[in-house]
Amino acid sequence: MNRELKRVSVVILVMFLALFGSTTVIQAFQADALQLDARNTRALYDSYDTERGPILAGSTVIAQSVPTGDRFVFQREYPEGALYAPVTGYFNPTQGSAGIEQYMNDYLSGTSNSQFLDGINRIVAGQAPKGAAVEVTIDPTVQQAAFDALGDRQGAVVAVEPSTGRILAMVSTPTYDPNLLASHDAQSVISTYAALEDDPLTPLINRATGGNMNPPGSTFKIVVAAAAIASGEYTPESTFDNPASLTLPGSSAVVYNWTRTTCGPGETVTLAEAIRQSCNIPLAELGMELGDEALREQAEKFGFNSEMALPTPTGVSVYPSDLDEAQTGLSAFGQFEVRASPLQMALVSAGIANDGTVMQPTLVDRVTGRNLEVLKTFEPQVMSEALTEEQCVPLTDMMVEGVAVGQSNGARIEGVDVAGKTGTAQNGTDEPYSLWFTGFAPAENPEVAVAVVVENDGNLGRHSSGNIVAAPIAKKVIEAVLNK
Repeated sequence: MNRELKRVSVVILVMFLALFGSTTVIQAFQADALQLDARNTRALYDSYDTERGPILAGSTVIAQSVPTGDRFVFQREYPEGALYAPVTGYFNPTQGSAGIEQYMNDYLSGTSNSQFLDGINRIVAGQAPKGAAVEVTIDPTVQQAAFDALGDRQGAVVAVEPSTGRILAMVSTPTYDPNLLASHDAQSVISTYAALEDDPLTPLINRATGGNMNPPGSTFKIVVAAAAIASGEYTPESTFDNPASLTLPGSSAVVYNWTRTTCGPGETVTLAEAIRQSCNIPLAELGMELGDEALREQAEKFGFNSEMALPTPTGVSVYPSDLDEAQTGLSAFGQFEVRASPLQMALVSAGIANDGTVMQPTLVDRVTGRNLEVLKTFEPQVMSEALTEEQCVPLTDMMVEGVAVGQSNGARIEGVDVAGKTGTAQNGTDEPYSLWFTGFAPAENPEVAVAVVVENDGNLGRHSSGNIVAAPIAKKVIEAVLNK
């Protein structure tokens, strides 16, 4: 073989290996990501050849396909519309997809690996292709209660079953009607989507799990108290200096309690009393004593700084790194650069409710085929061990006291011990507050953990607070679970 032929052979071999390698990578490692890509219009068009499977919340149909007679054959319909938009998302051949529609597309469209043999059987039997049904964890009664309680306020609610991580309610407002994005009128969909994107209230963002997350404010005091109890060096009766103001070390920043006075009458105050009255100064002192690393480690045990999948992706709640002493003091009552989603704060309460075990949150129970055969189930999985069972007892007691006779009493329910914590978080000078509540009930045998955030002062101006606005919303959600 002459030299030129050898060179050509080597070039051809290299090109073959490159083509083989790239094809293997695409098929073996990138196929799922490419299929989920909202820009993959070919996959969307292919999906319309199949009657797309329904999405169910219990016995309630929240997404289904109806025949149209046009070139797409079927159109997606959302009978509950805006109520379930953060869960279902939307499906459209022009604009793409979102939510469960996007992240469970392979099952809904009948193209998952587990449906391959079923597809062959349908061809042999002459049956029309049909996707699988996706059953979500949402409880329709709890979802409706959360939606009604939040009303026209800007915010979100998440309710979680502590022992399993199943999400019972996920509401984000303002919301949108996914039916408008499921239309086969391409121009109408494009203009509707553009209007939603341009809306300053960002209705397409799921505030329950992500978006531009809010500082958690005083709800984060639960995490700091957990770090203190877990250290073994503090109890609810541990005491702290009780001034009316505190200038943070190496800083000009001054911390005040919500009342602009001391946290009770004494020269010192206990941790339990500071949590009950939601005082900032004792928690700033405690946070600085524990240190930045201890607070971050405890926050991360609850899920901060970690990605989650429901299977829809979520935003990452943040506890910042490399804080100085003053920044740690501010972070200890949920300010500075601490940011959290309602899902994250619900997991904090759920972890304490579940004796320190934080379960992986999930939005899907199971997937069933056309003959009701179960194709996939989502079993409860442990996400982390945040605390021991013994460490959760004093935390629960302090949270119960806060609701029973403290600054979180807006969530009080007659005859039920509710454990909870409110928060009224600042967003900068002259900016509206973010109003919070997180907690669980019943305290002795928890059935639900809930978190609520209401933005823009709850439309009440600076006279609002987490206890006035967010706690009563959480109360209605808890009652919906307990009254079932």
